[in-house]
Amino acid sequence: MISKQAKPSSDFSNLREVQITDAAVVTALADNLGGSWKRLLAGETAIGPVSRFPVKNYCSRFAACIEGLESHEGGSRIRPLLDRLFLEMAPVPPDSFLITATTKGGIDNLERLRRAEHPEVEDIPLSAVTRLVSKKLGLVQEGFNVSASCASSAIAVAQGAGLIALGRTDAVLVCCIDLVTEFTFSGFSCLKALSPFPCKPFDRDRQGLSLGEGAAALLLMSRERARKENRRSLGRVLGWGIAGDAVHITAPDKDGCGLVEAILRALRMAGLESGEIAGVGAHGTGTLYNDLMEMAALQQVFGKRRVPVYSVKGGLGHSLGATGGIEIALGLQALSNRILPPTVGLTHPMAEAKGMVRVEPFSISEDCLLTTNSGFGGINAALIMGRESRA
Repeated sequence: MISKQAKPSSDFSNLREVQITDAAVVTALADNLGGSWKRLLAGETAIGPVSRFPVKNYCSRFAACIEGLESHEGGSRIRPLLDRLFLEMAPVPPDSFLITATTKGGIDNLERLRRAEHPEVEDIPLSAVTRLVSKKLGLVQEGFNVSASCASSAIAVAQGAGLIALGRTDAVLVCCIDLVTEFTFSGFSCLKALSPFPCKPFDRDRQGLSLGEGAAALLLMSRERARKENRRSLGRVLGWGIAGDAVHITAPDKDGCGLVEAILRALRMAGLESGEIAGVGAHGTGTLYNDLMEMAALQQVFGKRRVPVYSVKGGLGHSLGATGGIEIALGLQALSNRILPPTVGLTHPMAEAKGMVRVEPFSISEDCLLTTNSGFGGINAALIMGRESRA
């Protein structure tokens, strides 16, 4: 067991407080954060048979696709998805620094290009997401995109929080988005990573992940800027950590060394002990190796404590680079309501997760929540959020 002592060093003593003042999500469950949270809490799932493209030659036929999400006039599906997202977002200050996160961006248009159609080719590069968001919101700066596999948006939030904490800016918009496309579906099918049935995170009978799609927008501000604009804080970013395990291009280190290091870095920055964490919003993909690795890592950090753990991917699917942003927004709901959502799809918890994952909502009393994401290339990210009421 790793020591629970994770007090901050003097390196973090002068960092400015980072608040999350606004959050919006679009998922296959609902076009807004409140609806997604309510349906997730009720144990519903959006994972179902795929009709967007033929799936008979793949190892699964299931994914969580957003209803009615269609491209228009040659544009990528990222365009209408961004339109839906910002319908739910409060006005964003035009001087906000923009960081986007995506793994594939408008790759649906690359598919159409290869089929000799005539899509908008400007939507294909990953930088298109940054350009589209900046133009849509009238931001002064275009910013940059983070593409770090399935940890993309968690790292984007960490980078944005870092800019504010260090006093380099006082407002950052993080926008995360990814689609279900045949390209990604076929790739995960070739890796034998897709579940033949809707995914079952942390279940003994799990056989893989189910892809999903969605978008999230999070507005981060310094406390001073938030007060000046009379914005209510949804929660605080207390600490974060990023680490690589350098073991394999697609498989995680079985002992979870990279995730352990990321979590410990987040705890040190936040000045917290592991016992102060109410629960863990885990990556929880439903693959054999990911779920084992996460449990190994959490047991090293939390020791004998059976810390409450949940995964939202049984309800939403795995939205790749957008997943961390969506999960952070849902984590804010969990802290605000003092309740953790159930792990949808769970029937028989794997032995390593017994007493930690649950099939029903779980009440919490502590004020801090840990969220984790891991991706190809051995990338691991951990972020700790705190309720605004925390002293």
